[in-house]
Amino acid sequence: MANPVEIRELDSVVVRFSGDSGDGMQLAGNIFSTVSATVGNSISTFPDYPADIRAPQGSLTGVSGYQVHIGAGQVYTPGDKCDVLVAMNAAALKTQLRYAKPGATVIIDTDAFGPKDLQKAEFQTDDPIREMGLDPDRVIACPLTTMVKDCLADTGMDQKAMLKCRNMFAVGLVCWLFSRDLEVAFSFLREKFAKKPAIAEANIRVIQAGYDYGHNTHSSATNVYRIETRDKVPGRYMDITGNKATAYGFIAAAEKAGLKLYLGSYPITPATDVLHELSKHKSLGVTTVQCEDEISGCASALGASFAGALAVTSTSGPGICLKSEAMNLGVIMELPLVVLDVQRGGPATGLPTKSEQTDLLQVLYGRNGESPLPVIAALSPADCFDAAYDASKMALEHMTPVVLLTDAYVANGSAAFRLPDLKEYPAIQPPYVPEELRGQWTPYQRNSEGVRYWAVPGREGFAHILGGLEKDSKTGAISTNPENHDLMTRLRQEKIDRIPVPDLEVLGDRDDAELLIVGFGSTYGHLHTAMDELRAKGHKVALAQFRYLRPLPKNTAEVLLRYPKVVVAEQNMGQLAAYLRTQVDGFVPRQFNQVKGQPFVVSELVEVFNELLK
Repeated sequence: MANPVEIRELDSVVVRFSGDSGDGMQLAGNIFSTVSATVGNSISTFPDYPADIRAPQGSLTGVSGYQVHIGAGQVYTPGDKCDVLVAMNAAALKTQLRYAKPGATVIIDTDAFGPKDLQKAEFQTDDPIREMGLDPDRVIACPLTTMVKDCLADTGMDQKAMLKCRNMFAVGLVCWLFSRDLEVAFSFLREKFAKKPAIAEANIRVIQAGYDYGHNTHSSATNVYRIETRDKVPGRYMDITGNKATAYGFIAAAEKAGLKLYLGSYPITPATDVLHELSKHKSLGVTTVQCEDEISGCASALGASFAGALAVTSTSGPGICLKSEAMNLGVIMELPLVVLDVQRGGPATGLPTKSEQTDLLQVLYGRNGESPLPVIAALSPADCFDAAYDASKMALEHMTPVVLLTDAYVANGSAAFRLPDLKEYPAIQPPYVPEELRGQWTPYQRNSEGVRYWAVPGREGFAHILGGLEKDSKTGAISTNPENHDLMTRLRQEKIDRIPVPDLEVLGDRDDAELLIVGFGSTYGHLHTAMDELRAKGHKVALAQFRYLRPLPKNTAEVLLRYPKVVVAEQNMGQLAAYLRTQVDGFVPRQFNQVKGQPFVVSELVEVFNELLK
């Protein structure tokens, strides 16, 4: 009689699913993270897929990965390395083992480790377990493909359709290993395949088979693990990607402002999912237009803005280059517009499925003339909702284009998201022309905050023309007067400078830190975790993460000059550090820069920061 399996409590665990691009690793990871989020676990995910449209099957370049970090308490990153690696074929084992911790549990499909598979993966022997230096006792080797075929033999499905369910067996096995409730996974699949119930039920059957395999064999593992949530906050939760959260943030802002939402976009990785998501919500007053190119996407959004909508255009770095002329048009016409830049590896096509922070200086300065506009950077997948809401509020209330920076890491990654109550969000109050100005209003008349009044077409007595040529500050007529141009340039700059933003928050040892870590946007989780680890070792360390990049928080200089050592860490060659040096006299920070297309590795950050502390 087998010994009963011990159930052990863990604080956190990292699981990495890997296989061919067509093996459904993103879906497998998404299901596991959804199951975990719905029970209240904190999660952070990282999809890592190749740029190839479809690399040859079984090749080293075609491996796709999805890493999930789940925790009882708050987790900020997808984890440096995984505790469990699922390798659906030989190439996945060969390329992904470097992301596994020593002694990690490895799940492999032995049916995908035949002689041809090993040859494609460039193994030198017929024993990949020994060749990779793995402990056989930590490897769950099962004929996964064979078992999936057996499981679905009576369904009438063809072999190709059966093989598409292989990923679900791995999900079931991992759910057993971490004592997950399968009913959530079943509900997920029934919703996803609502129009194809036979496909949903086939996948459900395979998940159950994977779970039963683990339960019946104990899968060479000594324990089953459970991760119970600490400090549960009541509410409804979902696993949400940054792109989906961004889309929802725009919808929420439009509803709060009482406006229609318009998105003019041209598909580009990794921003296209925002277009896809918003296109599903016509019933909420959302209009989406897939335009013929980037500039028309931005220009059409400006037209929608002129007509009185909350206007958004979405793209990545290459598209920002192409939109810059239309963004400039928005600046000089002083119309509300949100420009979403989901950053990716560059230059040119670069690394379209990888993540960088290399567009900062472009969105700050990459337009002709004096062309100031606000810039906000989202900190995490869940924060994308609030960042999109805040960017929309800023654009509408201050009559300006606003750039919202995310990147491939937070856009494709996901986190547990507590569904918000819109009643708790601040009102959005655009500066509509007051009725008492009827008959004396001109297009560039401003309120007490220096913001141009918004006259929506259709209001009798407020007909007007805007355009790209400089206008007279008083009449709104075209003007080439030097003094007027100087005045209008300064008015546009002052309007941006006066936008109120929250003070820069300092976390950790804010009063007596020996080292201040500075970053912006999506590196928040990795820098926060590095700070936590250093503080746990007795070091005095603080973190200041910029969310508002223009205008900068009013206490920026005071914070940056307060500490004896400051390091600016960013995924570029030093753009934030360079920008801050121009804004804060006497600021000379250390720098940590990487441009690898991958998130920071916390252990590397800790090592580098530890050296700075010596």
